[in-house]
Amino acid sequence: QAQLVESGGGLVQAGGSLRLSCAASGRIFSTKTMGWFRQAPGKEREFVAAVSWGGGVTLYADFVKGRFTISRDNAKNTVTLQMNSLKPEDTAVYYCAAGSRLLKGAHEYDRWGQGTQVTVSS
Repeated sequence: QAQLVESGGGLVQAGGSLRLSCAASGRIFSTKTMGWFRQAPGKEREFVAAVSWGGGVTLYADFVKGRFTISRDNAKNTVTLQMNSLKPEDTAVYYCAAGSRLLKGAHEYDRWGQGTQVTVSS
């Protein structure tokens, strides 16, 4: 069973950048779609981005297009979310997830990390 561990969260000023990483253990990583979700206080968890098992296809939420980039390295069992031009509304706990299909619904993902906090100050 794959275990997912996020890192790279922190505090940044608006307009700044952060790079989140997710390290996966387990042999099935390279066969899984990998995604990032986020959850702000008092709000539901929402889709941010996902990448296909081979890395060739990506999917983004409209609110991060042009600012965030998802990528993966199957040799290292890692998936990365590069976040640029951050806004205060990007403040949330960010979760890494593994699933079977490249879709936006959280129910499509059956493995989840513990999350990493991202705080963007204005």
